[in-house]
Amino acid sequence: MLIHRHRQILTNALHLRHFSQSAAAAVLQDPLEPPPLTYLEGFPRPDPKFAEIIRAIPRTISGKNISAKERKVGRVPSIVFEQEDGQHGGNKRLISVKTNQIRKLVNHLGRSFFLSRLFDLEVGPHFESNEVIEKVRVLPRKLHLHAGTDAVLNVTFIRAPSHALLKVDVPLVFRGEDVSPGLKKGAYLNTIKRTVKYLCPADIIPPYIDVDLSELDAGQKIVMGDLKVHPALKLLRSKDEPVCKIMGTRVSDQRKSK
Repeated sequence: MLIHRHRQILTNALHLRHFSQSAAAAVLQDPLEPPPLTYLEGFPRPDPKFAEIIRAIPRTISGKNISAKERKVGRVPSIVFEQEDGQHGGNKRLISVKTNQIRKLVNHLGRSFFLSRLFDLEVGPHFESNEVIEKVRVLPRKLHLHAGTDAVLNVTFIRAPSHALLKVDVPLVFRGEDVSPGLKKGAYLNTIKRTVKYLCPADIIPPYIDVDLSELDAGQKIVMGDLKVHPALKLLRSKDEPVCKIMGTRVSDQRKSK
């Protein structure tokens, strides 16, 4: 039955030889394949000004001493993995990326936002070469910073083809504090979660999730199930887990008013 269906697709494409290429491509598409996912209107989408190609060179060996030498010459030892079950798995490639480029992206985006954004990664024989050994879309999976200086020590990337489902800690952006009834009464916001983990189709990983506080009164809270996201995203925590809560007036503020 599968062979017959593919035969029918090719036959239909031949009948369109006098039509446009786009028409033929439409027929060649397997009718059982779901259409590609796209960002929906009204939901956050990646800012194109940060759509940067990360340049990399291959490494043949790893180890503490090798990593220290890489950092000394302005490179960050990194790894690219294939995704398995939404996390890193096989097909490991050792690479090094430019320290200045990663530091710039992390500083401009913020750590959590850097880890929820897709980038194109180009691996070449050396940084001055125009030759590309591999070009692949990746998601930064882990970012290891020095505890004292915040210098970038390691980055782990995961390949992110369109068909991939990736586990992503999506950052939360809180909005509406200025009009929240509870906050206007003198209560304060108790932020419980800064990120929420979702299983995301690679093509629609949200750069962040908006959390609307504009109607929240004192004593009320927002739970993970209240967050508005693309319906193709799957929450990986309990929907009843709290994200934030408007708490009563701080004790210090009560003392000041006396």
